[in-house]
Amino acid sequence: MIGIEKINADFTKLFKEGSALLEKGCSAVMNVCRKEAIEQFVKLGGIPHKQENYIYTDLLPVFEKDYNVVLKYIRQDVDINEVFRCAVTDLITDPILTVNGWWFDRNICSELPEEVVICSLKEASLKYPDLFYTHYNQYASKANQDSLIALNTAFAQDGVFIYIPDDVVLERPLQIINLLRANGDLMAFQRNLIVLGKNAKATVLVCDHTLSEQSFLMNNTTEVYLGENAYMDYYQVQNQHMGAAQINSLFVSEQRSSVFDSNIISLYGGFIRNNMYVSLNGEGGECNLYGMYILDKKQQVDNYSCIDHIAPHCTSREHFKGVLDDMGVANFCGCVRVRPDAQKTEAYQTNNNLLLSDAARINTKPQLIIDADDVKCSHGATIGQIDEEAMFYLRSRGIGLDEARMMMTFGFAHDIIQHVKLEPLRKKIDSLVEKRLRGEISKCNNCMLQCNK
Repeated sequence: MIGIEKINADFTKLFKEGSALLEKGCSAVMNVCRKEAIEQFVKLGGIPHKQENYIYTDLLPVFEKDYNVVLKYIRQDVDINEVFRCAVTDLITDPILTVNGWWFDRNICSELPEEVVICSLKEASLKYPDLFYTHYNQYASKANQDSLIALNTAFAQDGVFIYIPDDVVLERPLQIINLLRANGDLMAFQRNLIVLGKNAKATVLVCDHTLSEQSFLMNNTTEVYLGENAYMDYYQVQNQHMGAAQINSLFVSEQRSSVFDSNIISLYGGFIRNNMYVSLNGEGGECNLYGMYILDKKQQVDNYSCIDHIAPHCTSREHFKGVLDDMGVANFCGCVRVRPDAQKTEAYQTNNNLLLSDAARINTKPQLIIDADDVKCSHGATIGQIDEEAMFYLRSRGIGLDEARMMMTFGFAHDIIQHVKLEPLRKKIDSLVEKRLRGEISKCNNCMLQCNK
């Protein structure tokens, strides 16, 4: 506890001493929210310790490193035309770069509809005050029992802002590439806001990467608003080195007949925490959350989700799968809540895990909270090892032990990958997963740094 108390005291001190830097260039909306957020952080006891939503997670090793905290923009040299390992053959996207949580000032998104707005969060807070006031921190603030999200609101200064007006359909995916690069261990905060108007449609691909071998801690929060009949296809590929820790929080507010499809692929990283909150506020809304995590060594991946059925006639599907080897640890906690007025709800939740070693561990807790009586809901979790009979069948056909093991685990994981609608991206993820299972990307795939993490 002494370590946690010191970290909490350091954050409050840093906020007080750095308030002028934090507020510089930001709108009053952001600055008012950050003052309220740091008070909430203190009220909740600071870094979560033995709290229900983090009951299996020890955050002290994540936060106790001597990080430098980014409080002002430091320009980084990054070639926007450089081919990162998330590059997908035959998939044409409009790239958007952030570096250490800040908008990269040489971003180029060409041939977008004129009415679409894509810019830095800080810029949007000043140029589009009405739109910003309507949506900023309106959805993340509802998770007022998570101090890490409050910490993001207190310290985040920049990120990505995307606004797609009514009836606009983006033909090409938007690819947000979040890069981390520094000369020393670094803690960074990033905030993103995505707003889709009525009947708008978009595909967003998020790629998280490290470009240097220092230790990193990124606290990234994204708020998404989907207007009536809007549609978003959302993908996130997490592929960092073992010295990187990521707290990734996603909030989605859905209106009538809107659809949110997502797929989060956690390939590599020392510590990954994914928080997913979805509110189905309008009748006929649909939410599909898919995810896959592959762990070995001493990696840890936490997935926490809360799907809130507020309106009637809504549907949600959640399916997460994990492959764990060596001393990998995964935690899954999924909660589906059905409110009293949310009649005719359909909600399905599943978590399946494959353990490849005796030391690997999974803690899984699917939950249903149902306050309506006319619903179809189910939830479940499985934990197991490779089917010995199936292995015997493959071996009897002349397939070697290692290859048979890889084929079984790949087939298990592909059940999630098949939900990726973009064929070039699906093939790329298939390739990355196969290499990951073969142990060929224990560090950044195609990265020239050859980090030792």
